[in-house]
Amino acid sequence: MTDQTLRQDVLAARRIVVKVGSSSLTTAAGGLDADRVDALVDAIAKVRARPDAPDVVLVSSGAIAAGLSPLGLDKRPKDLARQQAAASVGQGLLVARYTASFARYGIRVGQVLLTAEDASRRAHYRNAYRTLDQLLAMGAMPVVNENDTVATAEIRFGDNDRLAALVAHLVRADLLLLLSDVDGLYDGDPAKPGTSRIETVRGPHDLDGIEIGSVGKAGVGTGGMVTKVEAARIATGAGIPVVLTASSHAADALAGRPTGTLFQRTGSRSADRLLWLEHASTPRGALHLDAGAVDAVVHGGKSLLPAGVTKAEGDFTAGDPVDLLGENGHIVARGLVNFDARELPRLLGRSTRELAQELGAAYEREVVHRDDLVVLRG
Repeated sequence: MTDQTLRQDVLAARRIVVKVGSSSLTTAAGGLDADRVDALVDAIAKVRARPDAPDVVLVSSGAIAAGLSPLGLDKRPKDLARQQAAASVGQGLLVARYTASFARYGIRVGQVLLTAEDASRRAHYRNAYRTLDQLLAMGAMPVVNENDTVATAEIRFGDNDRLAALVAHLVRADLLLLLSDVDGLYDGDPAKPGTSRIETVRGPHDLDGIEIGSVGKAGVGTGGMVTKVEAARIATGAGIPVVLTASSHAADALAGRPTGTLFQRTGSRSADRLLWLEHASTPRGALHLDAGAVDAVVHGGKSLLPAGVTKAEGDFTAGDPVDLLGENGHIVARGLVNFDARELPRLLGRSTRELAQELGAAYEREVVHRDDLVVLRG
C-alpha cells in the first residue's frame, strides 16, 4: 500500500480528532498567541466547510501555559497546587480565545473537561461519549482538555497526547492528527545534520533503533516525541491512523497532503472502553490470583471470583481499578473491583454460594466482572 493511498484514507475520514500542544499555541513567555490560535482555527474551519465535511473534535493543551503570565509565573510550576491554579485561570482564557476565533466562522464552541476516571467507569464513559456526540450533532466544536483544576496526581492522564488517543477511541474517530512544534518523527535529533523525517510507520518494528526525544522545544508543556509516539501506538492499535506533523502544516495534513509522519493502523476498531482502563487508569491496589484464576481470567475470558484470590493489597473502594497479579507477582490484568479493600479478606478463597449463604445475596457476585477487566499479558 503506498503512502499516497494512505493519505486518501485520511481524506475519507468522517470523524477526526485534532490535538494541539501548548508550545503550538503560546508565546515563549507563556501567554496565548492569538495568531497561532487563529491559524489553527482557520485550518479546522476550512475542513468543516467542505461539502463532505467530517466531524472534528479538538483536544487542546495550553490551559496551564496560558495561566502563567496572568499569575506572575515565569515558568511552569512543579507543584500540583500551582499547576491547578494556573489551569483555573488559563482554561477560561483558552476557551475564550477559541470561542472568539471560531465565531468568525459562525461556529460555537463547547468545552469538555475530562479526568481519567471519567471514562474508565462504564456510566462515565457512556456520558462522555453522548456529550461529545451530541455537540457534534448540533454543529458545535468540542474543545477537550484534561480537567487540570481538579485532577490529582493519581488520576491524571499525564499528557494530552495520550488523552487525544483515548478521545479518538471514545468518539470512534477515523483519524487522529497530532500537531507539534516538529514536522514529524525523525530518525534522530532533527536539529542535527544527517537526520531525515520518517514518512510512514507501518508498525512497531519501523521504530527499531530510532532515537526518540523526550522534551519539546518550548518547555511549556509536559509532552515530547515520546508521548506522541506512545499516543500513536494506542490509537493505531485501536484501528485509528495517526498523522504527526507541525501545527503550521495542519491545513496540509487535513487536506490529505503527505506532510509529517503517518502511523498506519495496526489493530482493529473497537468501541470498548477497556482501552481507557488499560491506558488511563491508575491502580489503587492489587489482587493476587492462584494459577486457576489466572488461567480463567487470561485465557478463558472469565470473571474473577473470590475463590481465586489469595491476597489483597492497597486501600481501594468498590469501583476502583486494581491490578491482578499472577503467582509470580507479575501483572496479568487490570479491572474495576466490586468490593472495598476492608471487605475482601473474609471473602478470599471462598465460593460465591458459600458467601451468599453466610453473608447474604449481595456477596454472590464477582470480585471483578469480565466486562470490567482488561488482560495486560497472556
